[in-house]
Amino acid sequence: MATVNVRRDVKDSFYRYKMPKLISKVEGKGNGIKTVVPNMAEIARALSRPPSYPTKFFGCELGAQVKCDDKNERYIVNGEHNAEKLQSVLDGFISKFVLCPACSNPETDLIIKGDDILMDCKACGARKPSDNRHKLATYILKNPPATASKNQRKQRKAATAQANGTDENGMPETIAEDGDGSDDDLITQRINKEAAGLKLESKLAQEEWSEDTSERAVAERMRELTVSGLVDEDEDGDNKYEAFGDWLEAQEDPDDAEITAKADELGVLGKYKAVQVLVQCIFDDNIATQIPKRAKLLRKFVTGEKHQKALLGGVERLVGLEHKDKLLKKLPVILMKIYDLDVVEDDVFIKWGEKPSKRYVDKDTSKEVKAAAKPFIEWVANAEEESSEEESD
Repeated sequence: MATVNVRRDVKDSFYRYKMPKLISKVEGKGNGIKTVVPNMAEIARALSRPPSYPTKFFGCELGAQVKCDDKNERYIVNGEHNAEKLQSVLDGFISKFVLCPACSNPETDLIIKGDDILMDCKACGARKPSDNRHKLATYILKNPPATASKNQRKQRKAATAQANGTDENGMPETIAEDGDGSDDDLITQRINKEAAGLKLESKLAQEEWSEDTSERAVAERMRELTVSGLVDEDEDGDNKYEAFGDWLEAQEDPDDAEITAKADELGVLGKYKAVQVLVQCIFDDNIATQIPKRAKLLRKFVTGEKHQKALLGGVERLVGLEHKDKLLKKLPVILMKIYDLDVVEDDVFIKWGEKPSKRYVDKDTSKEVKAAAKPFIEWVANAEEESSEEESD
């Protein structure tokens, strides 16, 4: 992936703050023409800002309507705009809402204090107001950054490490085509990038701004991405599911009672979203032997149709994204173990296996998973038909 300096007025090729070069993709024609920025999410991570902020800034500066689809990470500006034009507008956003007013360093976090937006600089320690007169300031006040400053800096470090050279396999990074309705496409891509690069030592590893790139640390970050990408925030704004996943990952081998108690404490017991987190945190490539041991726990968490779908979705991500080489061929056995627990209805199995879906993984991965599951799905379908005929007789 081509990169540019966050401050494009700085021509030093060794300038440490990098971001992906903006890419624009024009879609539609006539009155329906629009410009998609496929790599807006990557740019936003490099700037430590939510992707909706620069997208809304484009709308303010260009007088165009914008659409921010955070679930699918798809960001659109109405009208036809070339990449250089949008890159120039992005420079204005960086100047007003990213660079420290005192030292012009981009290592800042936004802090909302009353009706003011402050930029807290981690380089010089200054805390100065941003351009609170700009139209975007109103949007920021109504939609403050969703994550804490620590998590924002963590995202920025990872994005900068990617921007300074090759991808995890030592090859130039590429940008995947934007999805058209998936909840997890871009999240899945990030997981895959992390997984492929477990043995890569980042060039920034020795810098003050970098993070631990050991195999264990990267694996932990990959799991964090997986868990956080599974669910949306609760209605009260607290991502209890991510906290639940973090707790599960921190435990060596928690028993059923401990897991149930923690879920109840966090208020996620009985929630179908918690099932997705549970599956990916308590199971690994030995899931076929682990499922019977967790029978009581699964029956406690899986209490309705949504829970059943979430269970199969979690298995689809676990098999398709994390342990494909080891588990794809074993998928019918895994599904049979779940079937034996009688926690998933036959019609839920059948509906899940009917066709690929981008609900939990990318479509190509879903095709592979559903194809591997086909023998089991056909067996369930035939068993259900026979049962129906017997009842009719």
